[in-house]
Amino acid sequence: MNEMGAAALSPPAGTLDRDSLVEGILRLKSERAAILLAHYYQDAEIQDIADFVGDSLELAKAAQRADAKVIAFCGVRFMAEVAKILNPAADVLIPDLEAGCSLEESCPPDAFARWRASFPGAVAVTYINCSAAVKALSDVIVTSSSAERIVRQIPADKTILFAPDRHLGAYLVRVTGREMVLWPGTCIVHEQFSHKALVELKLEHPDALVAAHPECPEPILAEADHVGSTSSILRFVQESSGSEFLIATEPGIIHQMEKLAPGKRFIAVPGGSGECACNVCPYMRRNTLTNLYACLRDGAPRLELAEELRLAALKPLQRMLEMAAAPAAGRG
Repeated sequence: MNEMGAAALSPPAGTLDRDSLVEGILRLKSERAAILLAHYYQDAEIQDIADFVGDSLELAKAAQRADAKVIAFCGVRFMAEVAKILNPAADVLIPDLEAGCSLEESCPPDAFARWRASFPGAVAVTYINCSAAVKALSDVIVTSSSAERIVRQIPADKTILFAPDRHLGAYLVRVTGREMVLWPGTCIVHEQFSHKALVELKLEHPDALVAAHPECPEPILAEADHVGSTSSILRFVQESSGSEFLIATEPGIIHQMEKLAPGKRFIAVPGGSGECACNVCPYMRRNTLTNLYACLRDGAPRLELAEELRLAALKPLQRMLEMAAAPAAGRG
């Protein structure tokens, strides 16, 4: 069905209740031959209707292999850009183009280019939480689940520049032993986790295990029994013999934990003073059933990239996928 037909037959989103929105989304998805991809940090009601839910690396792979005319991406803008870079034949829709990322905003392309130029011969290893323009200026992209494996493959005589997350970069320095020059960016969610609140929770729940994302500051990671990407944390809680877990990442992941590890208890570590919703990503939560419905109905907002930029950003992303699949190097 063309866009005019879909819009004409679909009522305004504001007139629909939740069940009608879900029914409309599933119908429009079928009519547009669309696939719906969602990050673990999306609201549970979006995760439950997605065709695939994953972390950044898993979503990149899913977007690349998607055989669909339309990819509706419920995540943040840089993730939708990755989908378009890897699958240019598909129309990539995102419910809210203002769903950005504090890490992306902390690393403007012009400033990144100047920073990189000041270290001639260095290898720019850049976290996927950045714009397509910054990716195009990088040598290899990493995700939190692939970063350690990829860093270990960089020749020992090369200086490594790591941007934009300084906490993830510092964690990689500790676990790989490789010195790196770090960009000073941070995630507004993971930066806010309260060490005091975490310690208090550990006292209240002495048998609980702590799982933390490496974007967290070092004091949080020092308390953790497991540090890893969202997919790694999800595997940890499933495979662990523990029954109670303190989770130091965006609490959207807890929905999948409760589905995949029923009978276990998951407690979100609070951010800030413990009295705010600082542990919830405001960018991820801009996507709602209402604007997802409108997005599929209207075929917009649509993510567009200039072909020259897409091709330049494609190279370091392809390198990421190749290096992430390579055999793990020895630990040093």
